[in-house]
Amino acid sequence: MRNDGIGSWPARRARKTPHRTALRHHGRTYTYAELNDRSTRLAHALRTAGVRRGDRVAHLGPNHPAFLETLFAAGLLGALFVPLNTRLAPPEIAHQLDDCGARALIHAPDCAPLVPAGAVPVAVETGPAYESWLAGADATPIDEPVDLDDTCLIMYTSGTTGRPKGAMLTHGNITWNAYNVLVDTDLVADDIALVSAPLFHTGGLNMLALPVLLKGGACLLTESFDPAGVLELIARERISFMFGVPTMFDLMARQSGWADADLSSLRILNCGGAPVPRPLIDTYLSRGLAFLQGYGMTEAGPGALFLDAEHAVGKAGSAGVPHFFTDVRLHGPDGREVGPGEVGEVVVHGPNVGTGYWGLPEATAQSFHDGWFRSGDAARADADGYVTIADRLKDMYISGGENVYPAEVEGALLALPGVAECAVFGVPDAKWGEVGRAVVVPAAGADLDPAALLAALAGVLAKYKLPRSVVLAQELPRTASGKILKHRLRARHGG
Repeated sequence: MRNDGIGSWPARRARKTPHRTALRHHGRTYTYAELNDRSTRLAHALRTAGVRRGDRVAHLGPNHPAFLETLFAAGLLGALFVPLNTRLAPPEIAHQLDDCGARALIHAPDCAPLVPAGAVPVAVETGPAYESWLAGADATPIDEPVDLDDTCLIMYTSGTTGRPKGAMLTHGNITWNAYNVLVDTDLVADDIALVSAPLFHTGGLNMLALPVLLKGGACLLTESFDPAGVLELIARERISFMFGVPTMFDLMARQSGWADADLSSLRILNCGGAPVPRPLIDTYLSRGLAFLQGYGMTEAGPGALFLDAEHAVGKAGSAGVPHFFTDVRLHGPDGREVGPGEVGEVVVHGPNVGTGYWGLPEATAQSFHDGWFRSGDAARADADGYVTIADRLKDMYISGGENVYPAEVEGALLALPGVAECAVFGVPDAKWGEVGRAVVVPAAGADLDPAALLAALAGVLAKYKLPRSVVLAQELPRTASGKILKHRLRARHGG
């Protein structure tokens, strides 16, 4: 076998454990032998349709076996896989298809309205047409040489400002990221992972599904996240591994069936996207469950920092230490590494770090240099090397000559009773230059008083960090991946 990339994984796993379950979806089970057969047939079908090495093959749809089959099929051909976000609007989908120059698109029936007519030369809808396509295709092995340094996928970043950029990850980047997960997480071949986080985001794909499949476990795919339904699935399907963002785990804990839910099968709760608030940590500890926490970005595959369950309480709020095969440094404005307690920009190095942005050489040169990726995030490390993310550098504001990192203030607010969500940003002030404004979403049934919230922070944070005003809101504007859109918050509440 001359394919060292992701496309070879189903065949390699099938020759070891052909009859073990790889995927489960809507009551149907797919063994590793079937996953290999279907991925190979899809690769032949794509090749017959004109897809060649280096071409881009996109997928648009919720979690479904066809997503992973398309990824593996593209990898067999040396083509590039492009997962598309189903929550985007048609013009955004059209832009990404055009930007990457997609040759083929596999899409769910419900997503057909999102795809402009003639956007791609080859478009196939999952369901009967897709199954017929596979059934009529060749099933002989494909021996296209693919190296770990070859580009595997283009994943568009969520784009909190401006248009998303297509982050390029090689087969090696994804493989090494999976190795990091396997080293830092005690995955076993008997694990059953619930994949309810969307596969078109790097967390659901690269921190959950692919490491599980590499290890030989099983992935139960669901189209969406339903907190009450998840509790039932955990008990019925004996789920042992989950990945999600804090909001997902918080919603689960708020269900009426939480206290009596059978969670005895759960071994691993991997959480990313934001620090886990201490009250949420305590809620899960009361059920005998501890979080594994991580920090990363699409451009790093995504794993950069990892906080194990042993330190989840003692280092609460920290993003952890670098993954096993990854290095993280904090650089000051002069590019030099800063010391413990000092704030610097997070820069990441390792075999999991991508090669740049598709078709954007200037943006690539700004963020990727000599093997290091500049994250744009500000952080500080303690004497033990545990890194705490302060904020996006661009979100920092200066009040009375002091740097204020909103994430630190948000963390203090989230620890207060009745606060479900919050965001802090700087607004102009005649005396101090800028002061903080907090937008707070009350928890269900909570009656919050803005003045009382500010009073509760007194003595918790330095005076210059305290917001000068609090605005109560029903929700926070977010991207499709859940990131808060600070520029929209400023537009709505910055006056």
